[in-house]
Amino acid sequence: MHDSYTPAARNAPDAPSAPISAQAQARLALDNTVSMELEQLGVLEISGTDAVKFLQGQTSAQVTLADGDFAPLTCFCSPKGRMLANAQLMQVEEGRLWLIMPRELREELKNHLAKFAVFYKVEIQPRDDLALLGLIGNNAPLLVESRLDIVPPALWRQAGNAHIQVLRHPGPRPRLLICLADASKDAIKETLANQATPVDPGVWELQDIKAGLAWLSASQRDTYLPQMINWEALGGISFKKGCYTGQEVVARAHFRGQVKKRLARAQLEGDALPAIGAAMIDAQGKRQGEVFKAQLDAYGQVEILAVLTTKELAEPLTVNDLRVKRLKLPYALERVDPEELAAQG
Repeated sequence: MHDSYTPAARNAPDAPSAPISAQAQARLALDNTVSMELEQLGVLEISGTDAVKFLQGQTSAQVTLADGDFAPLTCFCSPKGRMLANAQLMQVEEGRLWLIMPRELREELKNHLAKFAVFYKVEIQPRDDLALLGLIGNNAPLLVESRLDIVPPALWRQAGNAHIQVLRHPGPRPRLLICLADASKDAIKETLANQATPVDPGVWELQDIKAGLAWLSASQRDTYLPQMINWEALGGISFKKGCYTGQEVVARAHFRGQVKKRLARAQLEGDALPAIGAAMIDAQGKRQGEVFKAQLDAYGQVEILAVLTTKELAEPLTVNDLRVKRLKLPYALERVDPEELAAQG
């Protein structure tokens, strides 16, 4: 997140606005509706007559579940079961699927998939002509319905039309992701700004942390099994589908209980953001995990997601000599089948 942000002036358009700190921006999302451009996310499109068949052999999702309503989480793995990227999968029309994913991983995933695409009638391309906007707040659903004329979808579902698609993500406040043409972005941002305060995209990342939802960065590629970031607890792995790259390792780790690290939420004393990969040290001075993501919250504290060993730890834990306070995840650490999520309607 940036250190400060200057929002659009409201009542006095010619007067400069004072910068708003990261902490203040996070606080705005507690009691107000906020909007942001999700620069950290992008769209990778897979299209063609073989698009579904092709993806079925590459990704952890049951691809046929992405039906224009349900939009499941998914991931792509190496043959050793390590995650190369994770994403949300959505169908925009027959034979055209979008992966909403970390922008910095799109090109590498495209190159990885291209090695297998030669056997299928399929095209893979980053959609740089699309923009992603976020809305957070109790009034966010009403704002989408009144301003965009779209009935907001339920969690992990999509709604929209040929011009705009809306997705619902988890979090302590209603959270909606809007996907639209980049050429329409500024007009929609202006429309939303009348009732939603613009903030930095780090506020969205903070809500991901609170939701226990971890998106890979480039430095974390080919490092973790999907279960190490609780992906099966979020419905991001189908254990009922056929083979896909890395499936044997992922399934064996699940059915044999071989997952030795898990994603955890925590808070650090102080306001110094640790780097991704910063070591989590136990009371005996041993490394027991690492920081996965970190953002400053509304109270000036650092909230983190960390990948930690599942064995009993010698407390207290520290990161950069700052004491760690463990926080609860908003979901149980148990398998959730995407087939069941899809059937819930």
